[in-house]
Amino acid sequence: MSIADIISSLPSLKLTIEAYGLMAQKSLGQNFLLDSNITDKIVRSSLRAQNLPSFADACLFEVGSGPTGLTRSILKAEPQKLTVIELDERCIKIAEDIRARVGDRLEIVNQDALTYDFTAPAAAPKHILSNLPYNISVPLLSKWLADIGCYKSLTLMFQKEVAERLMASTKTKDYGRLSVLTQLQCRITHLFDLPPEAFTPAPKIWSSVLLLQPVIAPLSREEIAHLEKITALAFSKRRKMLRQTFKHIADFADICEQIGIVPTSRPEELTPQQFFELSQSL
Repeated sequence: MSIADIISSLPSLKLTIEAYGLMAQKSLGQNFLLDSNITDKIVRSSLRAQNLPSFADACLFEVGSGPTGLTRSILKAEPQKLTVIELDERCIKIAEDIRARVGDRLEIVNQDALTYDFTAPAAAPKHILSNLPYNISVPLLSKWLADIGCYKSLTLMFQKEVAERLMASTKTKDYGRLSVLTQLQCRITHLFDLPPEAFTPAPKIWSSVLLLQPVIAPLSREEIAHLEKITALAFSKRRKMLRQTFKHIADFADICEQIGIVPTSRPEELTPQQFFELSQSL
């Protein structure tokens, strides 16, 4: 029996939730996707944007498997291995029922994703595909950006307002530290948006699915760490001129002149590349 046939033979998500008494917990940032048309679309859109027929030669990671809607859709794309990282014991039991049918292709890790080592060597190229818990989406992304070269792609669902910050252009209200860090490390493709009613329970906001693909020469962990400090300081005073924010650096004006930055600029006026050049000089 094929993986797709095995997945099709599973009880519906509605029956699964009823059987396990699975109610979403706000403390875990849970908003469940129960429509297989949507979860299939997430996987299909990611593959299409990457010009891939399937995930057959890849190791995938999913954070927060929930009632396993997206887990099922990922498995239908036939990954060499799918690792789900889940804290909720109720969801672990649901995933274990699937593993009993698909075997070692599915690995289940009962751990906080913020402490999990995604960079450990794998037998195939690594992709992360997840409907991220909203309460840890930005910390998780920051963790992955620091080691972005370890992954082939990240297909992630964010609150729409977070997605807009990631994609924001200079001189806009959404442009900030997260925009700079993400755009220096990744090519960002907006796949599609989802309304609140697509989820159970329905959140008060829209969501966006993004594909993040590493640039050819991403920054090192050390470079990203230093850049985070510079951008955090700059955008903490986003209405001030750079020369005021960095007035503790005696030769700041000279540094700006050397790299072609106007010291009276405000943070939102600098491109990601200019921020990197500035961080390299400070």
